[in-house]
This record gives sequence, C-alpha cells and structure tokens, in this order.
Amino acid sequence: MMTTKQMMDSALKLAGLDKMPNDCDIVVPGEGIKKVLMGVDMGTPEIMLARELGYDCVVSHHPTNTNPDMLDVMNDHILKLEKLGVPRNKAQKALAGRKDELSYNQHVSNSRRSESAAKLLNMPLLSLHTPADVIGEAMVQKFLDDKFAGKPETTVGDVAVALEEICEYKNSTRKPVIRVGAKDSYAGKIYVLMSGLTGPGAAILKTYIEAGVGTLVMMHIPEKDAKELKDQNIGNVLIAGHMSSDSLGMNEIANEWRKQGVEVTMMSGVIER
Repeated sequence: MMTTKQMMDSALKLAGLDKMPNDCDIVVPGEGIKKVLMGVDMGTPEIMLARELGYDCVVSHHPTNTNPDMLDVMNDHILKLEKLGVPRNKAQKALAGRKDELSYNQHVSNSRRSESAAKLLNMPLLSLHTPADVIGEAMVQKFLDDKFAGKPETTVGDVAVALEEICEYKNSTRKPVIRVGAKDSYAGKIYVLMSGLTGPGAAILKTYIEAGVGTLVMMHIPEKDAKELKDQNIGNVLIAGHMSSDSLGMNEIANEWRKQGVEVTMMSGVIER
C-alpha cells in the first residue's frame, strides 16, 4: 500500500527531481492505495470507470487541472540551451512568443473539471507530467548515444529505424516519422527533446539547431513549426511519437510502484512493453 504522497515522491526520485514541477499535482490526496488505474489522459469518464471497477486511485500523465504557473515549466528550455552554449537572455526571448500564445489558451480553459469529479467521488487523483517526460527523454537519449557513438555517417533514417528497438515504439501503431529532413540526411548531433511541458515553438527549435544540434528527436510538432524549419533549411526533426514517448516514463513509474506492492493497470494511450 502507498499514499499519494509516496507515489509522487517515488516518481520524482526516479526522474531525479527534487521538487514537484508545476505541471504535476496531487489533485485529490489518498492513502492505503492498492489498485491504480493509470493513463495518458484521465478525465471524468476514466475516474468514474475506476470507481466502477474497484480501483482506489487514478493517475494521469497529462495535467488534469490548469495551474496558473504551469507555463514556467517551459523555462527548462532556457537551462537546456544554456548547456549548449546559448546565453539565457537569447533563449528567454526565443521562448517568449510561444509562452504568450499558450497563456491565451490556458486562460480560457476549464481548469477544475476532472478535479471536481474526483472530489465528488472521493477518488484519489494524481497527475505526473514532467517526471514521466524526463525519464523517457533520458532513456531515449542514452539509447541513441550508445547506439550511434563514433558513427558520424549516421542518417536520420538510421535513427528512426533504431527507435523501433525500444518496445514502446515497436508496439505503437504510429511509427517514428521524419518531419524535417530526409532518410538520407546526416543526423549530426542527436538531441532528444521530450520534456519542458509542450512543443516550445519554431523559434526555440531553431535555437537548438543553431547551437549545434543536427537532429531533434521529439514527441510531436505542429505542421506550422515543421514548415518554418523546412523553410530555414537547417537541421532535422524526427518525431518519435506522442503516446509511445509518454508511455516510456509512465511504464517506469508504474513498475517502481509495483515493487512497492501496488497493482497498476494501464489504459488511455499507454503502450505497454
């Protein structure tokens, strides 16, 4: 048995995080948890299903409410770019437009919909976004670093094929796809970018490429951002897949909880190994 706090602390520790990011939350706390229903997107229908099937906690990957400070998670890109040699002020300015765009969407959203349902049903509810993304990002980066170390002839097509050696990508119906570049494009420096809340926008992606990244491996990218990067004719973008990439960290977290004696059932987009 675990408490929601123990579950959250376990996920944060696994991700190497010392505090809970603003896109995570113990929405409804609980204790004595034995059976967990876990998915990428868990709203009111899934919460009701969990109650009907006898689960005593629901865990969502994507946030179930809208924390006004959630956009601060995107500042992780500033720190990532700084490690690549980009001054903080330059990265901050490149990110500003995308954060402003998202703030308009966030301001009009229904921020307590799932939370209110969970409270009415007295169903413990957690959301674990950044921890799962950080875990998945590190897993894929290490895999690709090991796979292509000392191989400057590596192409983006080679990287796409290699990703399917990872179970979550192999088992997904949506396979990795090259959105910018081509199969025979040299990959150059491969950089996995799967954390930081959501897609950071074309300006930030261009900044990564200008900092020496040859191929960005991401979960998803809007068509308009891919087109802008194509027009610049710099770098490559390989989209690994959204649900499959989210599943990497979720599976790791679930397995850690299982070691503590908790039964975890996956649904709603999670691709199991």
